[in-house]
Amino acid sequence: MVLARQRPTLALVLRLGAALTLATMFALVKLASEHGIALSHMLLIRQAASIPILCLWLALTSGFGVMRTQRLGGHFMRSLYGVTGMVLNFLAPILLPLAVSTTFSFTAPIFAVILSALVLREHVGRWRWAAVLLGFAGVLVVASPAGGAEIPMTGALVAIGAAFMVALVSIQIRDLAQTENSVVIVLYFSLFTVPLLFVWSLFDGWTSDPADIALLIGIGVAGTLAQVLLTLALRFGQVASVIVMDYVSLIAASYYGWYLFNNLPPASLWLGAPLIIAAGVIIVVREQILRRRRMRTLEP
Repeated sequence: MVLARQRPTLALVLRLGAALTLATMFALVKLASEHGIALSHMLLIRQAASIPILCLWLALTSGFGVMRTQRLGGHFMRSLYGVTGMVLNFLAPILLPLAVSTTFSFTAPIFAVILSALVLREHVGRWRWAAVLLGFAGVLVVASPAGGAEIPMTGALVAIGAAFMVALVSIQIRDLAQTENSVVIVLYFSLFTVPLLFVWSLFDGWTSDPADIALLIGIGVAGTLAQVLLTLALRFGQVASVIVMDYVSLIAASYYGWYLFNNLPPASLWLGAPLIIAAGVIIVVREQILRRRRMRTLEP
């Protein structure tokens, strides 16, 4: 496999685009919910929209031969956990202000460290454990009722659960990526989940309102575009160098929350969010340092 030449500036721009597109998708999800659009329909369109785009990607790049796999069971389990995570990720901005749900989503690296220690039996040093504690301190600050607005406990638990599922899926993807093409992993995810979501959608009446249909299309396009931009960003740059752009989504979410829903973030968010963001940055940077050390030890 030929590795793409590193282009840090392009990677930063792509990751910025992904962050803004994801924030837009979740704003559309919240708006669609207020229009009475069923969650099952949002999820179905989000997943179905990615299939033709990913198929075109494979056709123009590596070809469909890379779809051959001996790990269908692994893809199925990744899809099962992934669709559970998607349900929670879509529910979070529906139940919470956009800026708050976005902030809670930044806890995914914290859960990834815990799962790495418990599931993969990886050694986790004091830097990453300190980051875990710092991140959870930030969660407590954000959820504190002293910040000027009461955060619904159900919404907070859903958002934290969504971050946990993102971390769990990342562990599965890390394992699958040892033998599987990254685009193929995403494509199998869509192929496995679309039939399940279609059956679910039959229990909810479809809308015929043009504005509602436009919202559904917007969710599908934004979600797929974000996935493509995330993949391309990691193709041209390292995680540690581009992750800072993810936190721009908090600014975008705050703007959407104010402009579309007349909702300003509570004071506690601006106190707790930096702690959570700092924890995520520490974890990613520390993992990159450890990765470089491991690579040096393998050099002849």
